[in-house]
Amino acid sequence: MTTTYHPSVHRFAVFVVCWTVLLLIAGALVTSNEAALSVPDWPLSYGTLTPPMVGGIRYEHSHRVIAGVLGLLSIVLAVWVWAKDERRWLRWFSVIAVAGIAAQAVLGGEVVIKLLHYWLPVIHACFAQIVFAALLSIAVFTSRWWISDQTQVEDTGSPSIHSLAIANAAVIYFQVILGAGFRHKEIPVWPHMAGALIFLGMVIWLAAILRRRFEKPAAISKTRVLLHSILGTQLLLGLGAYWQRLTTADAPQPMPLMVTLTVLHTVVGAILFGVSVLVVLLCYRLVPRRRELPAATQRPVAI
Repeated sequence: MTTTYHPSVHRFAVFVVCWTVLLLIAGALVTSNEAALSVPDWPLSYGTLTPPMVGGIRYEHSHRVIAGVLGLLSIVLAVWVWAKDERRWLRWFSVIAVAGIAAQAVLGGEVVIKLLHYWLPVIHACFAQIVFAALLSIAVFTSRWWISDQTQVEDTGSPSIHSLAIANAAVIYFQVILGAGFRHKEIPVWPHMAGALIFLGMVIWLAAILRRRFEKPAAISKTRVLLHSILGTQLLLGLGAYWQRLTTADAPQPMPLMVTLTVLHTVVGAILFGVSVLVVLLCYRLVPRRRELPAATQRPVAI
């Protein structure tokens, strides 16, 4: 089936992704400013949609408003995809994304109701990454590049690039879990630091494999450079945020520089995970799996 490119759908999907980044920033501001319980009820804030925007309330309520708008935007996107796109699997995927956002909203409410207990804040923070990756994937699937004919390249190495890309995304996501556990005071910092060394090695390994096996595809090369650049930025932000946390430990409230670095570290980490998912999508789009290669390209077997 021939897929038609709909530029308006793709642009709107990109806008939804950008709005999701804004929501990630808002959520990180809530945690970094220790404002998670500034509003004791849910879904309303002090029983109203317009509470006084003072103290931590402005962070928590702004986070809820931005999340509510994202829910509406995701519904519009799903309806638009369902009406315009011919791919049935993408239609249902957009509906699943809406369901994920709804589940994330309910989970956020449980965080408030259960007073930050039972690892709920960590689960809420980590599930947000899944939602972000899903919306980013929709933006990729609706792009002109994805539906256009692309030159396929063969993977001759072992392990397969598909397995490496998935493993890289899994390692980065595990690091996200460790970071969220530390931010929400469920675990000490050392597992997160140890995980940083593992995910650093994994990203460097994947980037080296991509460069050695696939030099020609521009999309893979650009994404590899992007992955490396974000990795370096994330490590520097992590060191800066932790140093500020140590030097301002006795401060009566979170200091602006510590908040800024922590928020940037959290959001850039989400973007790094999103780029790792993008690498997976590119590999599956440009590199056929070995069982899918035509018979003419198979190596002869001596009997």
